[in-house]
Amino acid sequence: MRRLMRPALLLLLVAIATLPATADKVKDLYAKGQDAEARQQYEVAYGFFKQCYDLKPKDLRYRASFERIRFEAAASIVHNGQKLREDGKLDEAVAEFQKALAIDPALFIAKQELNRTLKMINDQRNPQPQAAGPPAGLERKVREAAGPVELAPISNIPITVKLTDKSDTVYRTIGQLAGINVLFDPDYTPKQIKVELNGVTLEEALEITALESKTFWRPVTLNTIFVATDNPAKRKELEQSVLKTFYLTNLSAPTELQDVVNAIRAVLDVQRVQQLLSQNALVVRGTPDQIALAEKLVEDLDKARPEVIVDIAVMQVSKDRSRTLGLSPPTSATVTLQSNLNNTTTTTGTTTGTTGTTTTGSGTSGINLNSLGNLNATNFQVVIPSANLSAVMNNSDTKLIQNPQIRALDGQKASLKIGDRVPVATGSFQPGIGGVGINPLVNTQFQYLDVGVNIEITPHVHANGEVTLKITMDVSAVTGQSNIGGISQPIIGQRKIEHEIRLRDGEANLMGGIMEDQQTKSLAGIPGLAQIPILKYLFGQTTQDHSENEIIFAIVPHIIRGTEVSEINQRAIDIGTSTTIELHSRRPQAAPAPVQPGTPSIQPQANPAPAAQPPTPNAAPSGTASFLFDPPTIQAAKGGTFMVNLLLSGAQNVHSVPVQLNYDPKMLQLVNVSNGGFLSQDGQIVTLAHREDEMVGQSQITASRPPGVGGVSGQGAVVTLTFQAKTDGQTPLTITRGGARDPGLQAITVNGAQASVTIQ
Repeated sequence: MRRLMRPALLLLLVAIATLPATADKVKDLYAKGQDAEARQQYEVAYGFFKQCYDLKPKDLRYRASFERIRFEAAASIVHNGQKLREDGKLDEAVAEFQKALAIDPALFIAKQELNRTLKMINDQRNPQPQAAGPPAGLERKVREAAGPVELAPISNIPITVKLTDKSDTVYRTIGQLAGINVLFDPDYTPKQIKVELNGVTLEEALEITALESKTFWRPVTLNTIFVATDNPAKRKELEQSVLKTFYLTNLSAPTELQDVVNAIRAVLDVQRVQQLLSQNALVVRGTPDQIALAEKLVEDLDKARPEVIVDIAVMQVSKDRSRTLGLSPPTSATVTLQSNLNNTTTTTGTTTGTTGTTTTGSGTSGINLNSLGNLNATNFQVVIPSANLSAVMNNSDTKLIQNPQIRALDGQKASLKIGDRVPVATGSFQPGIGGVGINPLVNTQFQYLDVGVNIEITPHVHANGEVTLKITMDVSAVTGQSNIGGISQPIIGQRKIEHEIRLRDGEANLMGGIMEDQQTKSLAGIPGLAQIPILKYLFGQTTQDHSENEIIFAIVPHIIRGTEVSEINQRAIDIGTSTTIELHSRRPQAAPAPVQPGTPSIQPQANPAPAAQPPTPNAAPSGTASFLFDPPTIQAAKGGTFMVNLLLSGAQNVHSVPVQLNYDPKMLQLVNVSNGGFLSQDGQIVTLAHREDEMVGQSQITASRPPGVGGVSGQGAVVTLTFQAKTDGQTPLTITRGGARDPGLQAITVNGAQASVTIQ
């Protein structure tokens, strides 16, 4: 038995010794957790509170702290994971989301973010994953559905186009220059138009031709357009129809969504717009241009509302000063008779028989006239009140500062109420009936009034950083009670201000204030003597009271989220006419990329010769700079267009090339002059200047590199000429005068060239 008792006693002693240590450890961990929570280190705080809960799971204080901080810690870890994912660290983000789920499995956002990140990793590792089988039915059609057809980018080099012909011929000519196919509606009838365009891009030339011929075109493939007569019926029949869903992230109220719907319908003439309040989304159906503009409108209007924090200071300062100085002398005296003066009266009664009765009485009710002659100073008592010397000073200073802070959205009213709700009885009153104790309040009702600090603010943030505030501020308190109809009603003191002001961000403003200054001076003492300047303190007492009460309302707005307006939100966009909504691309004009060997320039004919390879029939002698036409012999169809390159061969350090071209204006018409790539082979921008004289068939052409840059050497196409063949026959193309210049504007001699054109 003793052997069993000894281990039990030992264990008991160990437990008794470790209990205080465990308790101290838990308290220390709990204090560390509170400190970490105050520093917003929620994950660290979670670790400390979890240890406390594990050590003492039955203590509700530790359990409550553990359960409370669990959500904060998991949410903080989710935010860290989102930042890591934005930085491209997907694997680390996955680890963070998994850690958040381990801490709080009920945090569904952690699971969502984990699945999204895993999908991103899978998409990166398997760009085109092979599915087990193609989706069937409608799902396959939706997944394989193509987006709006857009025309592939075409050259934006400025060109010159001068044509007087039927509109279909003009379309085909520009299409050949752009390298696109042109199809026409069977119902379209071409008409004669005149197009004279200088320094426009090919896309602009297509748009201007459509405007001139009263047609419209839409892309069919990446390099094919379809042209039809411009009328509402044809547009409705041929224009593309696109469906898109817009998810709004900042606007959620039904009125806000309806405002966006109204804007899309009124501005873009889109009638098929459906709002989905449950998903905070808009479904829009229209043409590609209308959908693009609808997306711009949604981006313009779906902005986060600005937010403002308003600091309000209600300051009340009260000062009371009181001073009493002087001697309070006796101002009255009381004279009374001494109590030793007696008036004695003896009365003798009648005796009947042998027995008699005698009665003697005395009184002190006053003195008789016989005693007046015997009065002296000892018979009187004089009572004089005591004199008081006062020298008292009282000074009190009271400050009351209330500094509430309100955060509000732009245009939304924010309210702050700090205080009590005081009941006030209301109803019908009438007196009691016949003196019977009937309550005079017949219909009892109670209305609760908010007493304390009551603030209502509606801010409006302006784009220039100023804030307009519509404010109602009420500071009230119960100052007393009043009996009305037998019921005690509160007396409420009120200080209220209603104001609408416009302030800059961070600007302090005094909304209103009131200052009370009350002074009281009183003098008490012996008349005459109390008014003598020096003796007044001996025969009188002076009291001075000074009371000050000042109340100030001050306000300071701080913009914590401003209006985010980008350049695209403010830029005006050409969207067509009042009857047709369409977008017009305005790409900047730039020089073409350098011509690489074996890369042909834009050429409409089927088998053009490369610009980098000069033809051999009219090649110049070796060592001499010469102009060459590529090809030197041209076969053209009547009414069609053809292109020919003007090459420069054997020149060194060329900076500019001025030439004069002659042709027969009766058989040929110069349609366009474009850069050939020789002078821009190093990426520099080439300036083209040309002047045509169509009466004599002469064109002055100058191609120049930018000032301050060096020249180029070698061989290549200086310009590409586009002609339209008018009539049958044969005619030459001739460079009658021309040459080249180096960066110092010194002339470089270049031989002329000639080509033969046959029109059939």
